[in-house]
Amino acid sequence: MHEDPADATERAPDGGAPVEETPTMEFGEDGLVPAVAQDADSGDVLMLAYVSPEALERTRETGRAHYYSRSREEIWEKGVTSGNVQEVEEIRVDCDGDALLYRVRQEGGACHTGFRSCFHRTVEGEVVGERVFDPEEVYE
Repeated sequence: MHEDPADATERAPDGGAPVEETPTMEFGEDGLVPAVAQDADSGDVLMLAYVSPEALERTRETGRAHYYSRSREEIWEKGVTSGNVQEVEEIRVDCDGDALLYRVRQEGGACHTGFRSCFHRTVEGEVVGERVFDPEEVYE
């Protein structure tokens, strides 16, 4: 069988999808990369946050989404306060290694304003998302 040297991928041991080398992450000058959280079932985009190398490692270790708060300058686990946790099914890296996609199972709402998604309105201001909890009852 002839192997094309231009093909850098190999087949998985079970003959399944191609497997590449472990991607190298390119964290920005601030030490962070953006991470999009996407509902693993529906494909809906839930939120955008930032991840440090340590937050990524905690996510991989626990299976729960961890992010880095730029305003508080600390790592946080999604849902610790609200109960609206994100169980991470899969983590994908973009082609440049400078962004992540967390495919998650979202418990409750992803947005601190009570909506299922942080992307719950159009640029014209029309509300297109569903409010799933009252933030005043959750964040006392």
